[in-house]
Amino acid sequence: MLKLKSLVLLFILFATFSISTAQHKLVKTKVSKDISIFLPTDWKAMDQQDFTERYPSVRAPIAAYTNIHRSVDFAVNISATQWPDENLELAQRFFKSSIMNMFDRVEFESEGVKEVKGKKYVYFTFTSRVQGNRSNESLRDPVVRYNHLQYLVTKNRTLVFSFSSPARERDDWDETANNIMNSIQVK
Repeated sequence: MLKLKSLVLLFILFATFSISTAQHKLVKTKVSKDISIFLPTDWKAMDQQDFTERYPSVRAPIAAYTNIHRSVDFAVNISATQWPDENLELAQRFFKSSIMNMFDRVEFESEGVKEVKGKKYVYFTFTSRVQGNRSNESLRDPVVRYNHLQYLVTKNRTLVFSFSSPARERDDWDETANNIMNSIQVK
């Protein structure tokens, strides 16, 4: 009887691990004619309604994707800010300041400059918090998210790659987020 219980427990653990890793299997995705990336196989491109709800901006993203629960997102955008001299140190300070102004609270975990596929990116990983709205019952709770941002600064444009998940799901998505960000290829 004890062996049977042990086997059942082992099977449940194996099944849980298999489901968890299967959800994060990545496949090469062409974002635009000159950008490709590896994303989870079960993610889908956001439609216009998702764009409007999640990216309330004059400038729509080049592309944006979400998981089946619409809780974890990845987007590629062109920043309105251009850097004529590709000064990554100055750009990093500017981007950090912008991030701090976008949210009520930011806890940075890492930041710097790294090379991915032969190109240098300014990157940040952080947890963000936006306070809730006390006058709106459905929006009272604060929104806390785990974020990875990478900026590719060139003379003509600044590309922004962003990954975001609920902070409570960070452990489930951290490795996948790193794999996604390290798979970015820009021609």
